[in-house]
Amino acid sequence: MVLSRGPRQGRAVHSGGALPELGANGNGNHRILVADADAATRDLIAGALRDENLCVTTASDGKEALKRLEKSKFDVALLDVWMPRMNGLDVLKALRRKKSPPKVIVVTSDGETSAILRAIHERACRCLAKPVDRQAVIEVVREALARKSQPPKIEVLSGTPGWIELRLPCTLEAAELIESFMNSLEADLPAETRATVGQVFHELLLNAIEWGGQLDPHRKVHVSYLRAKHMLLYRIADPGRGFRFADLRHAAIAHNGEPTEHQGIRQRKGLRPGGFGLVLATAKADELLYNEAQNEVVFVKYLDIAPNGKPTEVSEPAAPK
Repeated sequence: MVLSRGPRQGRAVHSGGALPELGANGNGNHRILVADADAATRDLIAGALRDENLCVTTASDGKEALKRLEKSKFDVALLDVWMPRMNGLDVLKALRRKKSPPKVIVVTSDGETSAILRAIHERACRCLAKPVDRQAVIEVVREALARKSQPPKIEVLSGTPGWIELRLPCTLEAAELIESFMNSLEADLPAETRATVGQVFHELLLNAIEWGGQLDPHRKVHVSYLRAKHMLLYRIADPGRGFRFADLRHAAIAHNGEPTEHQGIRQRKGLRPGGFGLVLATAKADELLYNEAQNEVVFVKYLDIAPNGKPTEVSEPAAPK
């Protein structure tokens, strides 16, 4: 694993090129199914997408949704998890039997671990949390429409709320997908903590996939996520041989006190601007530990807990007087 990119904002950039404008696929409007038991949520999502000139059909329960999906072809389906008669995850599973299923976005109200992990297993494109944000709906649907294929297969090796283990292929698409789902699992964290964890995870995961796995979809990265009362921990293991800090002349971490000296080296090597990934990860993580080969890394973020049992921002230590 070699850390050598510039800082980003907590999640991977869509890997399929420019995102399309909604409502114009060259053969008529994109067709979207919105299935949600809650009428207000259903109307909000449908209205937002119709305003983008999309052709939207709605359903109020899982059986109705599956019937519509079997009768007509849709590009994207937004499925509420807890619908009556048939839940959204069972609809998603049934769609896997179709030759050309739509891209599926799962809508959930509670960020429940089992629902999110099952959505990963059944190859959903995204999880969308309630209460739904109008702009977020437009963005995730645009991303789903931009995908040229169904999401990559991600193996769920352990699926308890406190201990999640995943194995994913070394592709940017898999990285983008897993980042979005892990962000859903951390929905109860304060916004600042969630952003910090997202940035560190982003840097470490993409470096594992790009450098350790060489963007080879046949090679796998192993991700573990442990959640305790006062901390969360990520472990990322890549299939590469590892690295030595002394060899990272193209990264800012190798130039103490000279944060831009590596840019000249990157330019001479023909590398794109960047190289701040390890600096960012080191600064943002409370603990950052590597194994001897340095192809496995653990990072820890400590959490403060309020009297109501919910995480709060960790307080900065007081300055000495």
